[in-house]
Amino acid sequence: ADVLHEDIRIAGCSDSDGEDMYGLNGEELYHADFNIQEEIYVLPPFVDPFTCPGCYEKAVGQLQICKHNLKVDSKAMKDFPPER
Repeated sequence: ADVLHEDIRIAGCSDSDGEDMYGLNGEELYHADFNIQEEIYVLPPFVDPFTCPGCYEKAVGQLQICKHNLKVDSKAMKDFPPER
């Protein structure tokens, strides 16, 4: 039988914060905690373990790219007229 799953990855940033999360079938599996500098797995103990080697390092790289893009976009949009 075919089994369909839905996965989601959310990544974003601001001047002072960042977010990187992965979920499956409506449940969060993993997120990067940039304050304590490690990946956090939020699955309950009765499920098969899930790990993502290198995911935190990738999240840190993506955060740096996001913050760079935010600076570029903010500078480019600085004089953009507000919508009426």
